[in-house]
Amino acid sequence: MVDGAAKVTGKGIYTDDIRLPNMLFCKILRSTYPHAKILRLDTSRAETIPGVIAAITGKEVSEKYGILPLGHDETALAVDKVRYVGEGVVAVAGTSEEILDEALNVIEVVYEPLPSYLEARVSMDNPAVLIHEDKANNIERDYHHHFGNVEEGFAHADYVRSDSFYCPRVTHAAMEPHSTVAHFDETGKLTIWSSTQTPYYLHRTLARVLGMPMARIRVVKPLVGGGFGGKDEPLCHEICAAALARKAGRPVRLTVNREEVFYIHRGRPDQYVDIKTGVTKDGKITAVECKTIQDGGAFCSYGIVTILYSGALLGAIYDIRNMKYDGYRVLTNKPVCGAMRGHGTVNVRFAFESQLDIIAHELGIDPADIRLRNLLQPNTRTVNDLRVTSYGYPECIQKVMEHSGWREKKGKLPYGKGIGIAGSHYVSGAANSIIRSKMPHSNVMLKIDMDAGATIFTGTAEIGQGSDTIQVQIVAEELGLTVDRVRIVSADSDLTPMDLGSYSSRVTFMAGNACLQAAREMKTKVNKAAAELLQIPQEQLLNRENFIYDRNNVDHHLSFEEAIVHAIGTQGGTLITKGAYTPPREAQGGKFHGAGVGPGVAYSYSAQTAEVTIDTETGVVTVDRIVAAHDCGRALNPLTVEGQIEGSVSMGLGQALSEQVIFDQGLVMNPGLLEYKTPGILDSPKIESIIVESADSEGPYGAKEAGEGSLAAVIPAVGNAIFDAIGVRITELPFSPEKILKALKEKQAKKK
Repeated sequence: MVDGAAKVTGKGIYTDDIRLPNMLFCKILRSTYPHAKILRLDTSRAETIPGVIAAITGKEVSEKYGILPLGHDETALAVDKVRYVGEGVVAVAGTSEEILDEALNVIEVVYEPLPSYLEARVSMDNPAVLIHEDKANNIERDYHHHFGNVEEGFAHADYVRSDSFYCPRVTHAAMEPHSTVAHFDETGKLTIWSSTQTPYYLHRTLARVLGMPMARIRVVKPLVGGGFGGKDEPLCHEICAAALARKAGRPVRLTVNREEVFYIHRGRPDQYVDIKTGVTKDGKITAVECKTIQDGGAFCSYGIVTILYSGALLGAIYDIRNMKYDGYRVLTNKPVCGAMRGHGTVNVRFAFESQLDIIAHELGIDPADIRLRNLLQPNTRTVNDLRVTSYGYPECIQKVMEHSGWREKKGKLPYGKGIGIAGSHYVSGAANSIIRSKMPHSNVMLKIDMDAGATIFTGTAEIGQGSDTIQVQIVAEELGLTVDRVRIVSADSDLTPMDLGSYSSRVTFMAGNACLQAAREMKTKVNKAAAELLQIPQEQLLNRENFIYDRNNVDHHLSFEEAIVHAIGTQGGTLITKGAYTPPREAQGGKFHGAGVGPGVAYSYSAQTAEVTIDTETGVVTVDRIVAAHDCGRALNPLTVEGQIEGSVSMGLGQALSEQVIFDQGLVMNPGLLEYKTPGILDSPKIESIIVESADSEGPYGAKEAGEGSLAAVIPAVGNAIFDAIGVRITELPFSPEKILKALKEKQAKKK
């Protein structure tokens, strides 16, 4: 990893490490009510405290914004009313955190409580007061898609089953909390350093809310200590820091505490999933009907995308010719949900893969075989018009069966021990951007000067997934350089070209293709000079290990430096090329309402087996082993791919076994890493990662995503293993000891 040394030695600079002269601290006063009008707001006493330099209220940053064009419903601080416990009301900048604590204590806010809605199904059932006046029944958005003919599909089924599942909300729990530093220089130009996954979207939003041209704003992304989707949209603390820096005339740093991270949140929503599936007696799926209700919290965020992903991606892993989907994204008086690793797909995949396991057992079919009987084909379109190119899912299933000893273990382990299987998938970047524009999704520039080192300028956001490293590797490979000869400058809007950011596992595919294009153009320039010096045709050249060879006579060669000096002298100076990537039109989906969300430029696939041991006295589930096979197209950096698989599995295990944001009257009751139980290293089972390479025809060197597709399979795999171990089916996450014991008690009662 090109940033590995800085991270492991502690020399890397994160946002909270930044220190500027005369820098102020910032804190935000937050609502204690889930839903209330603001009748009176007085900051005058706070502003007289020595050391308090500036304060702002919602009316000073009242321009609405949002990550989606149809979802501009947020303001940086509440205006007129609050919509969840923890929503910002006043932001204050001062010379110390202690002074700011004192200031927040004397700010006067008078509220008039309103009816609050803390559960999605209640919120959409004739609410007395709307959370947003323009959203009837507190429904942010609903979609109703019907492809093929589900009635006919169910009529042709030999077996039809309906089940209901529930997934509570979970959050990202990134190691680094959100942090921002804002500074206006003497010319009035804003520079903002922020822990963000989407620098470009932050840039646009700051310009909108602050009323400034983008050219007067510079956005810089330092090292990021984990994002997982929680930092992939502009957030209120970033706007507050910038607005306070302008008002105070001094730099402002705002790093939120861990409790505030749970208010900023943007995690996976609470979700109800009702699913109905029809199959023939040999297990071939004839129809699927799915209804889902998502509790999105108080604002839109990525909600329109999240609810569409939940339905659209039902169809990109198995061959389902008749499919109906009804999805509801509902507003509630809770912190906002947005994108989280495996965005939109994880909860529905838990439901579908669990039900597929139930059906297999009811029909006496091996759960692995029922999956193998419903495969898609490579280079095909699904019934909802998603274009599948490479398709390594069959090999993933076969690999995990082989490595886990599936045939020898399934149904044959002693009571209390079990094995389960499940599959998942994800997009390799969204084929349609979340802004309405025809501009490329990724852009890079490549420069080589007299030092004969290549420098990549890219707008991508390295957040720990290895995107900087992959781009360096691609350029080094194409030019025949060692990686130490390639530098990268990323995510600095004054220096680097636009990139849409790190979300939907898009960077390797999209920025990788842009890098490849720029490197190939640069190689042409360099090899033209080398061919002139070696006096051979360009097509006869071989670029390897910082040298350029005559492939017919390797003793006839020159150094990369010699070629560069000649190229610069004969081609007009410093060598500069650029690359860009725009998804092909045929990847961008159909014409039905909502068709633009779901299409990816390629899809990754994963299959997993989980082996568990259940203590039937305590209900404790111990996951002993996970075997995970992931189709990443081509593993450009196998170690990074393995790390991403293991990280996805770990995050999925957290949701499966312990993670849940708990509320009491809208207040988060477990807003800390002691109370919110994420798995640690001692909780990790043995994870065997298997890389499957399907070599996607459109990915850079055949690569596609590896960062999210492995997450969703682990949850149903564990649930299916629990059933194999003790014969009970848990349909509500997490698989807690209480639920296990309750299910065992109910099973025992049925036997009497």
